[in-house]
Amino acid sequence: MTQPSLEEIRDRVAAIQLEIQALGPVMRGSVTVMGSRHKQPYFSVSIKGKTRLIYLGEHRAKAARQYVANYRRLAELVDEMTLLQMELLRAAGTCPGQ
Repeated sequence: MTQPSLEEIRDRVAAIQLEIQALGPVMRGSVTVMGSRHKQPYFSVSIKGKTRLIYLGEHRAKAARQYVANYRRLAELVDEMTLLQMELLRAAGTCPGQ
């Protein structure tokens, strides 16, 4: 397998940036179902060591699940972009002016 060229890396970074712009709302946390008799969806997130919880109801659970999925995709894209930017920085160290 061949290494991607610097141009291919830059193209992929640009594509990632476009995908990030198109993601829509993001929320870190999870949609969870609580209750023993009447199971209801809630959104849960821990911020600064404190768990925050809101009731969603069925009408908001679908949107919250999409926001969580968007967050996970954002995290994947940031990880990929980090590796690509590392390659670009490495190349800039060997080729002045880039």
